[in-house]
Amino acid sequence: MTLPAVGAARARDLVSYFHGQPIFVVGDAMLDRFIVGRVTRISPEAPVPIVKCESEYVRLGGAANVAHNLAALGARVTLVTVIGQDDAGRRLRAALARAGIGDDGLVEDSSRPTTEKVRVVTERNQQVARLDYESDADISGHALGAVQERMAALAAGAKMILVSDYLKGAVTREVMRTAIALKESGTTRVIVDPKIPHLELYAGASLITPNHHEAESATHRRIRTDAEAREAAIDFMKRARCEAVLITRGEHGMWLSGPDAEGSIPAQAREVADVTGAGDTVVATLSLALASGASLPEAAALANHAASVVVGKFGPATVSPADLLANWGQTGV
Repeated sequence: MTLPAVGAARARDLVSYFHGQPIFVVGDAMLDRFIVGRVTRISPEAPVPIVKCESEYVRLGGAANVAHNLAALGARVTLVTVIGQDDAGRRLRAALARAGIGDDGLVEDSSRPTTEKVRVVTERNQQVARLDYESDADISGHALGAVQERMAALAAGAKMILVSDYLKGAVTREVMRTAIALKESGTTRVIVDPKIPHLELYAGASLITPNHHEAESATHRRIRTDAEAREAAIDFMKRARCEAVLITRGEHGMWLSGPDAEGSIPAQAREVADVTGAGDTVVATLSLALASGASLPEAAALANHAASVVVGKFGPATVSPADLLANWGQTGV
């Protein structure tokens, strides 16, 4: 079954409520650094290309990219995450400031590096190599206590608590328990962008957004058709003990299963440049739409449109309200 499309008037109405909605994000933030150059020859030392570096730039990644997407769409976003006392941490802090995101929720931990992914790419956006600086050990001790304290202090009043899990240590059993406790003590929802090794941690979440590979891994089911997606979603909800599931399926769109709605959302035709960070855009748009009064199918449809925009850009990217409305032939809010 295909869910009804969202009309242009309804999309415009929902997007008009985006501005100022309070959304809380907790999870694994990272810095994505790109070194761009030209490849002119192969190294005589080894069969690898020699890249003549011409420029360098950074972008926010992981939970920081989720927060950036929310801010770009007009939300009032708070981010709680862990960074190191290093140059990458200072760069990440500065990039958040440029995006209009405060640093009240940044917890520094001198025992671990800021998660940083350094990509060497050509001027045609072809990736040559990637270097990862990270620790994937769970945060503990002072860092864990500080994250829980910031969550309790800064999530008050948020309409959505969004957990962005990249298995880099910030999302622990204790952090998830704190998120679910905040949900149960108020009127907020908890939405999780998951990693399957942590599936049992997400019990009690309002909504989880696995991609189709993650859904297959969690349920041991193949997903090739809508019928298979439906069965996997039902199984996923049982295993994760959550209220609803949105499976993102790339060129096949999405499948939504929840207490009040179930069905497929067709993909929007768009030339794909890079899928990096598309899941961040999906979960950010979904959360903000729900906070703005959208039903779950409407929020999923808006997130689907946002994903179709961001995959046309290179690297972790954001979508503006105008970008989103342009998919319905509109601009402005």
